[in-house]
Amino acid sequence: KQLVENGDATQEELDDIKKQTLEMYETDLEASKTYEAKESDWLSSKWSGFKSPKQLSRIRSTGVELETLRKIGMGAGSVPENFKLHRQMAKIFKARREMAEKGAGIDWGTAEAMAFGSLLVEGNHVRITGQDVQRGTFSHRHAVVKDQETEEEHTPLNSLAERVDESSPKELLARPDTQAGFTCRNSILSEFGVLGFEVGYSLENPNSLVLWEAQFGDFSNGAQIIIDQFISSGEDKWLRQSGLTLLLPHGYDGQGAEHSSCRLERFLQMVDEDPDFIPKMAVDERMQIQKCNWQVVNCTTPANYFHVLRRQVHRDFRKPLIVMSPKNLLRHKRCTSTLEDMGPGSMFVRVYDETDEAIYNNAQDVKTLVFCTGQIYYELLAEREKRGREDIAIVRLEQIAPFAFDRVATICDKYSNAEVVWAQQEPKNMGSYSYISPRVETATRQINENEKRPRYVGRPVSGAPATGMGKVHQKEFEDIMTGVFGEAEEIE
Repeated sequence: KQLVENGDATQEELDDIKKQTLEMYETDLEASKTYEAKESDWLSSKWSGFKSPKQLSRIRSTGVELETLRKIGMGAGSVPENFKLHRQMAKIFKARREMAEKGAGIDWGTAEAMAFGSLLVEGNHVRITGQDVQRGTFSHRHAVVKDQETEEEHTPLNSLAERVDESSPKELLARPDTQAGFTCRNSILSEFGVLGFEVGYSLENPNSLVLWEAQFGDFSNGAQIIIDQFISSGEDKWLRQSGLTLLLPHGYDGQGAEHSSCRLERFLQMVDEDPDFIPKMAVDERMQIQKCNWQVVNCTTPANYFHVLRRQVHRDFRKPLIVMSPKNLLRHKRCTSTLEDMGPGSMFVRVYDETDEAIYNNAQDVKTLVFCTGQIYYELLAEREKRGREDIAIVRLEQIAPFAFDRVATICDKYSNAEVVWAQQEPKNMGSYSYISPRVETATRQINENEKRPRYVGRPVSGAPATGMGKVHQKEFEDIMTGVFGEAEEIE
């Protein structure tokens, strides 16, 4: 009415618009009754060459030439000649350059920089956002540094090549003198708003690694609507792939209920994988990840983290990746890798078997086979060494979902005389236990014809993810160690 009164449109024009709109609705409604999805519907034109969940995608190596990695590592720890770094930052960057030069002792932050940098020089845009991502909540990233005198910002990963090109086709960005741009932005305090934006970015640009990092994994609950409505179910609802990666700091270090758990159990509960069905697992036939709605990993080595990031881009389909990123492993002396671990021919490892040769080579003597994931591995390892036990094997699930039925069955068969244990830091009603237990049973029953049910070792059921009392936390830790290794023998 107001449009007519103002002379902006006639009543006839408005009636015509209304008529056309209703006709369009009716036409689409009729068409929907006979609609059948086609493979071409899965991907928009910008995604040409990417495969649908019905088309087999080959597993590829994600390793990089050693000299390329060394160059990236040196660059990630360098600033312009007259740039005035904070003295503490100067020490950190010097250590980063030394790691790259020696090719050993590479920590989490350096491996991440090498993953980002190698994708950039290959022509893939990398962007990461979150509330403290430039520094990293736990001061491990330092992707953007400031001149202490001028406050000028410098991003080392944007100085790996002679020039940075943000918008050219990937073929031009892969030239030796050119790299894609690296975007690292500290975000506003809205997990919901920022993650929603990054979902859209990942849908728009498949040739990019798009990451969102929660300041603590617990804070992802502020984005739960985006996670539930768009990330976990988007491909099933709208036939649209996304390679968005979520980094969720997770680990029980006595920091209380709001700073310990990213609610791993929620992500596993939403995995659309039948615990009673084992899909084809052969390397040349495996489509397990393609047919799953997302991947959930909890890496224990910098190299495996490097590979899982590169794997997101070096495949011809896209799938959301949920990373339980560590806290105390960022500078853990034993949590390091070498350049060779990330070199040519290497790739992501779904499951790490026992690494102690004396135990590995005498599998028949192992009495307890412990499966775990994440930083509890290093706690179990230290306790086993402290007690001098060689009858307990510790195996790490690096990729929790989709489940590695084949590897778990093989390992259980190898340690056939051992009791199977699942050890975790989380309470029994949280963490991975409810997810892995039926799948271990299925793997051992269907593949080995010798069903094993894992015994649970972890914190007791709880309404809160973690205690806020230091003494209680320590007692719970000791109970977990006792649950795995038994009562400690007193030394006279």
